[in-house]
Amino acid sequence: MGCADGGDVVLTGHDRLHNLPGEFRIVRCRHCGLMRTNPRPTAETIGFYYPDDYGPYQCTRVDLSNVSARRFYSYLKRRGRTLLQLNTQCLPNLLPGRILEIGCASGSFMHEMAAKGWEVEGIEFSSHAAESARALGYPVYAGALESAPDPKKRYDLVVGWMVMEHLHDPVGALKKLHKWVKPGGWLAVSVPNAAALEFKFFKNAWYALQLPTHLYHYTPQTLGLVLQKGGWRMESLRHQRVLRNLVSSTGYLLQDKKIFLRSAEFLVNFPERAGMKGKMALYPFAYILSILGQTGRMTVWARRNDD
Repeated sequence: MGCADGGDVVLTGHDRLHNLPGEFRIVRCRHCGLMRTNPRPTAETIGFYYPDDYGPYQCTRVDLSNVSARRFYSYLKRRGRTLLQLNTQCLPNLLPGRILEIGCASGSFMHEMAAKGWEVEGIEFSSHAAESARALGYPVYAGALESAPDPKKRYDLVVGWMVMEHLHDPVGALKKLHKWVKPGGWLAVSVPNAAALEFKFFKNAWYALQLPTHLYHYTPQTLGLVLQKGGWRMESLRHQRVLRNLVSSTGYLLQDKKIFLRSAEFLVNFPERAGMKGKMALYPFAYILSILGQTGRMTVWARRNDD
């Protein structure tokens, strides 16, 4: 974005996911309002904060040991997503074509899209997770998006689920993706929403903060600016109908206050423990908060700007 050095300090925090060392500030640009982590790990050192047990690497693994059970589970997952309309991985209504997933982790979304007839490719920073995705039979570049080679053919759609906030140079990355997509092609991304009231309430206990791997902290307005500078036009914004941030942030807050520690640990890990049943139980509240734009997560569709 070309933000000047300095800026207004919003808060200071640390790594809560793995309790790795370091203290990091979030500053807000006085010109455009975009918030960024500063200081931040460099592109060469940030891998330290992505250990092999990093959550997204684990939850995107595909179990090939029991085909029948896996197909049944995938069916239930798709039905649940359709019925509840969580807006977490929703896509424009397109015919199957070529799709690239940036930050594909261990490959579950690519696997799902391939089953629908899409020609899939991925980019994944973790070589360990990329190898898991390749084991499913899909081409995956292991490394940063910035260093990935140009594709042999352009894509119809690029997706990145909770990835934009991890990029050191989001505008440069978006410009690169702009070249890789066909004229009129689409981009679908999800990011935490730092304009939500939960960010202001929980502050450095906000689950979606995830310092220091989250390098930028977007609002709908600043995400729109970044997309525009990268050559994309925002077409749609959907607030996700999930309460992961709210529940886990409450757990972090209780841990900080050193009260109800057993309950706090349960709340931090609630989505993994409760699964789809937990999401269904909380869905009515998530639905209401999504209408108000207050679930703390958003999914955006953008189209390549060819003007």
